[in-house]
Amino acid sequence: MRLPTHKTKIVCTIGPASRSEAVLEQLMQLDMNVARLNFAHGTQQGHREDIRRIRTVAAKLQRHCLIMADLPGPKMRIGQLLEEPLLLKKGDEVVLTTKNFADAPNQIPVAFKLLPESVTAGDLIFLNDGFIQLRVEKVSGENVFCRTVIDGPLLSHKGLSIPGVKIMAEAVSQTDLAFVDFALQDGVDAFGVSFVQAATDILKVKEFAQKKGHSAYVVAKIERAEAVENIDDILSVADAIMIARGDLGVQIPLQDVPTVQKRLIHKANLLGRPVITATQMLMSMTENIRPTRAEVSDVANAILDGTDAVMLSEETAIGRYPAETVEMIGKIAISTEREEKAARALADLPTYFRVAANSGNTTVEDIVTLNAVESADALNVRYILTRSQGRAAPCLISRFRPESWILSHGGDERTNNLLSLSYGVHPINLDNVENGVVGKATGWLVATGMVAKNEKLIWVEDEASDNKLEALSIKIIKT
Repeated sequence: MRLPTHKTKIVCTIGPASRSEAVLEQLMQLDMNVARLNFAHGTQQGHREDIRRIRTVAAKLQRHCLIMADLPGPKMRIGQLLEEPLLLKKGDEVVLTTKNFADAPNQIPVAFKLLPESVTAGDLIFLNDGFIQLRVEKVSGENVFCRTVIDGPLLSHKGLSIPGVKIMAEAVSQTDLAFVDFALQDGVDAFGVSFVQAATDILKVKEFAQKKGHSAYVVAKIERAEAVENIDDILSVADAIMIARGDLGVQIPLQDVPTVQKRLIHKANLLGRPVITATQMLMSMTENIRPTRAEVSDVANAILDGTDAVMLSEETAIGRYPAETVEMIGKIAISTEREEKAARALADLPTYFRVAANSGNTTVEDIVTLNAVESADALNVRYILTRSQGRAAPCLISRFRPESWILSHGGDERTNNLLSLSYGVHPINLDNVENGVVGKATGWLVATGMVAKNEKLIWVEDEASDNKLEALSIKIIKT
């Protein structure tokens, strides 16, 4: 028996590029663990044939491969375009229509009859995970007239989102339950429930399957703001979660997605629920033989966050290099897992120095600067003031990533310019302020309105030459 070369699991979306037995065999030999069937596309007969081929190849290779049916849910999608791809340019007029077909090249059919009632002039509409953006100009009958704000090529059946507009549709419809019934009969292992809002959405699928004499393994797809808010309840009933970052990045501010990802993974890890991190993991490999450096880092960081599995979507469904993409994600997993403990330890500098102190492998400056940061955190202090002619003290404090700002005084212009690179350090100039050194700093902060009277601050003072510390002191002061 051969164990895989990495522990991180790989989920591959099966589509035109990967549904042949030859390609499926390649993917499994490269350690694909889960085959995802996107029920938003294709036909039941097509999915049935995919299931048969996956089972055939798994039996041939004597491998276990979980088959996950991803239910469509209430996602709004565009229909079949008249010309494909539709090349939208900034400033172009585009007409979204609830008709089933397009009459003109600039018409985009939308499979959501309530669209004209859901938008008003000025609203933004996102297509294809927000890569294309339209602004509504007017609504007339079944047509929504828009102007292109962010342009790009658009393919049929891509998703449509309206930020800030609540779509009144259940996460699990009768159509979804019909898919569940079909998939249970064909031996699918798990179900991905799209656009989960609450625990009841998961229970709806489980109870339906139970009535049919089956138990359903349900993966809750976290792609709505409501799901993030209700994550504890969802985790209490779901068997696993998928962080679907494409739609999630439209539903919540895009810049919040990385920290939300970490929080969701942590919560799932605490309960022993498997986590899939999905969307654009190696997106550039849909067309290119190599990923970008940022994509490699994204996959590695998801593994370091604690994800159980990483998912490939277009990369394996329609991409030019499905096998090479799976091979690459495996290589990233091998490298990351090999250095995982070290990477986590290196990121946690306070713990590193506490351990080093116990073994005698640390300096007084290490301990004093760490104490300054921990004191600031414990006292909820907003500012750590440093008086230093060099960069040593501010930089030594900065490495611990304190919640407080580090206000550095005493350096010359070049030193202050160089401190602009250090995390959380803000140089200040108090040369023209009277009173003693501490009084100058605290008086300036009160005068500028940065702190209130009697507010606590941490004061760190050093003596340094050539940016090497010779002495260091710390005190807690009040303004």
